Amino acid sequence: MSGLNIPGVNDKYKTNEIVEGLMKVERIPLNREKENLDSYKKQQDAWRTVNQKMSSLRDSVKSLYSFDNPFNSKIASSSEEYAVTATAGREAAYESFKVDVITPATADRFLSKEIEKGMSVPAGLYVYQTGDKTIQLNWKGGKIEDFVTSLNKRGRDVLKASLIGVNKGNKALLIESLKTGEEAKLVFKDAALTFALDTQMVKRVTAEKDSFGKTFSEIKAPVNLSEVEQEGLAQISNSNVKISENGILVPPRGGFSIDIPQNIAKDSSKTLVFSVKARNVNDITSSDYSEVGEPTLPDSGSVTFKNITITNNPLSVDLPENSKPSVPLVPVKNDSVLFAHFEDGTERELKLTDDAFSENGATLKLDLKQYPGIKSFVIRNQNTGVEYVVSQIDSVDENASLGYAPVNPVSTAGDAVIKYEGITITRPTNSIDDVIPHVTLNLSNATERTATIKIEPDVEAAKDALITFVGKYNQAVAELNILSQNKPEIIAELDYLSSDEKKEYQDKLGLFFNDFSLSNIKNSMAQVISGVYKATDNSEITMLSQIGISTNATNYSGYNPGKMRGYLEINEKVLDENLKNNLDSIKVLFGFDSDGDLVVDTGIGYKLDRQITAYVQSGGIFANKNSTLDKQIKASEQKIAKLETQLDRKEAELKAKYGQMESSLNSLENQSESINNFNRQHQNNNNR
Repeated sequence: MSGLNIPGVNDKYKTNEIVEGLMKVERIPLNREKENLDSYKKQQDAWRTVNQKMSSLRDSVKSLYSFDNPFNSKIASSSEEYAVTATAGREAAYESFKVDVITPATADRFLSKEIEKGMSVPAGLYVYQTGDKTIQLNWKGGKIEDFVTSLNKRGRDVLKASLIGVNKGNKALLIESLKTGEEAKLVFKDAALTFALDTQMVKRVTAEKDSFGKTFSEIKAPVNLSEVEQEGLAQISNSNVKISENGILVPPRGGFSIDIPQNIAKDSSKTLVFSVKARNVNDITSSDYSEVGEPTLPDSGSVTFKNITITNNPLSVDLPENSKPSVPLVPVKNDSVLFAHFEDGTERELKLTDDAFSENGATLKLDLKQYPGIKSFVIRNQNTGVEYVVSQIDSVDENASLGYAPVNPVSTAGDAVIKYEGITITRPTNSIDDVIPHVTLNLSNATERTATIKIEPDVEAAKDALITFVGKYNQAVAELNILSQNKPEIIAELDYLSSDEKKEYQDKLGLFFNDFSLSNIKNSMAQVISGVYKATDNSEITMLSQIGISTNATNYSGYNPGKMRGYLEINEKVLDENLKNNLDSIKVLFGFDSDGDLVVDTGIGYKLDRQITAYVQSGGIFANKNSTLDKQIKASEQKIAKLETQLDRKEAELKAKYGQMESSLNSLENQSESINNFNRQHQNNNNR
């Protein structure tokens, strides 16, 4: 407060001190109310902190029994991670399966000749196509570096251009499709084709075609014949296979092998193209193998003499045992007909679509780079009522159909080819999510040996979630202990606190000593933690302590006051063992359905959640306490403002009164001094 200030007058009567003393007494109610306001705010801050700690605990608890609980998490491992990895969804089954990556999916990546820095790219309409995406760049002309930048802006996720340093001062232009798969070939059109030819990224080619499978001398007996399906059914053979102008005719129970010429089989740039046409015919099981009955014998006859008739004995014949009729044959229907046979003796089925029964049949295209080591084609027609016609097999360069081919292909477009449990599968991308339910395979390289993919529980995720739960629980209990008890050792026991945090907690120690809501929630949580939860009559794990989590998990036998505070401990060895062997039991320990309505209604997680929610939810116990404090704080602030206004007025009145008093005293003093001066002057005059 500013002191009394009257110009030209000294405070020789100590009026400022008098006013300050009087105001100090007047300020007692204000100071008391300010202390109350600080207390309200301190309490509100404490309630907010404990609410935050309890809410954090509730979130951790919810995660242990909700749909996204960590006990359902799966982890996939691969024995050949350099080639194939896997990602497992929560609904994936625990299993192990075999995968061979024959070849990953690839994209077209073409490299030009060496070009000089700052080379000029002519103006024109540059059109690039990959799959069903077309990129058009209306280029006005300029340096190669600017062309690359513009093309990348236009290409985005479809096309990418790069300048690759190959020699000092010189670079090469790399243009690549960002789409993998056989159907995503990179096609140049208009100015893009002219520029690609000028930079020797591609060259002109003419289509050439080699054919085989046109003569009977190429037809061999089918390999890998299995046992005959039914007794009396003919073995598959090439004896009835015929060559016609339409191709190779394969009747029911017919088959053949045809070798691929080595110069073709070893050329990975080639694609084999042929058609297979199917036609239903009379089933051979009904025409050639109908049931045979016993022979019908003629009447044995008779003789008559003089009205006397003598009949011969009936004719009979004993049939051999092996000539008796067999069980009727059953028609065979099998769609697995065509196979690629490899040098190592393995086979890959070539699936025929329903188009095989159409007028033109089904057309097959085999990119040889996806079939390394292929040796021959094999037809095994197990059917008894279907015949096939296989056309001659043409070997073509697919790029030649465009009129050009890459000069320096870094890679060419092709589908991914894998074997899953021996079944050959092709896909256009390296991320395959439709083979194993809820599992995505990620391909990167061909496997050198068969990869084993294992889908297992994510034990580490479950362990981390449990450790997080214990940590959150202990933090909440520590907050409850500090606020509800006036024992300094409680803070000293928390060795993870910093010195500033300990000092802050000292101010909160015992703040709610008489508030039973904190001790109630602490006791309720302790009862839930120590309870027994039996999901089934055969449940072996029914308590949290059985998995190594309890208030005395380390089995300490001595006296330690800290162990009486309600904090949880973890016996990591016991926890690890149970996570390994009893993960499902731990899952139901935190939440399970007890009445069969498919809704979790009991368990440690469920009950803790219910207990805590009553305190931290909107309109809950903590919210009501904060609401009450909000009202008290508002009322206190209003009272303080009113008191400060009254005190300012009071101080102004006192200053005015004491100022007038001091002015009057000064005036009297001046008059007294004048009288004294007059008297002294009069005496001096008389003495003269």
